[in-house]
Amino acid sequence: MKLKTLLAMALVGLASQAGVRADTIKIGYSDWPGYTVMEVAKQKGWFKDAGLDVEMVWFEYSPSIDAFSAGKIDADMIVAGDDMVTGASGAKSKIVCLVDYSEGSDMIVGGPGVDSIKDLKGKKVGVELTLVEHELLLQALKVNGMSQSDVTLVGTATDKTPQTLASGQVAAIGAWYPISGQALKQVPGSKKLFTSADAKGLIFDVIAVNPASYAAHKEDWAKITAIYYKCVDYLMDPKTRDDAIKIMAAKVGADPVEYASNVPGTHFLTVAEAKTALKKSSDMLSIYGSMELSDKFNLDNGVYKVSQKPSDYLVPGVIKGLK
Repeated sequence: MKLKTLLAMALVGLASQAGVRADTIKIGYSDWPGYTVMEVAKQKGWFKDAGLDVEMVWFEYSPSIDAFSAGKIDADMIVAGDDMVTGASGAKSKIVCLVDYSEGSDMIVGGPGVDSIKDLKGKKVGVELTLVEHELLLQALKVNGMSQSDVTLVGTATDKTPQTLASGQVAAIGAWYPISGQALKQVPGSKKLFTSADAKGLIFDVIAVNPASYAAHKEDWAKITAIYYKCVDYLMDPKTRDDAIKIMAAKVGADPVEYASNVPGTHFLTVAEAKTALKKSSDMLSIYGSMELSDKFNLDNGVYKVSQKPSDYLVPGVIKGLK
């Protein structure tokens, strides 16, 4: 997504969100495993069982942010750093649920002949500018004693990165699973150069809620947050794991066996782990520390000009109220 598009999205932004419908609660989700796990709740009827009228609305990732900013959905499953962008020029969303942090599924994938991050010096890298893989790339460069000036960035929609790498237009791309897996499969000689396992906590995923919807339906959002963790428990339970994998893989059109092998790249948070992540710290495994790093990234790249405070977004009481 180009910078001007992301900024325009924020400006249209949460100012329009007061118009979100108040009857059915609409939640945007996309193909990241930490989001797709909510398909389990949808198919099992858990929302209805809890007395909720919830519609899970499927998107590509960036369009889900567009829809959230435009007030077309009540909430979005989104990277915490990206959520601050939507709130930088309008009302801050309410983060009610810490979903996961990436632990390997986000990656920088090198094309044939590129064996390390250092091999990218002077070469082109395809990433969706100002979004999460751009931030991951900068972390990879930093760890290897390099900076953004050592490479040429090519703005590329994440779902287009496999074909961009295959065409030879770039030497490497940044993508998340399942798209990163597609790139590794489709491009002979491609390989992982750096993954989010090398930067645990850099990428936290959350459920961000329109502030008007949260104010009007606090009890419902507490129930929805509890249902998310019920989905995680269902996925992690050896007795039901295969069924969860089958449901999630079918949603994204992936082979269940392959999908299962990639699930460990997403660290799904339990209620207990989410409570731990809510402890204030500069460490990346604290949601506060992670969001502060993302805020710096957004400021450094001109995404917005005024620093965003994690405490303006986070609603710790929702998770802390769960057992």
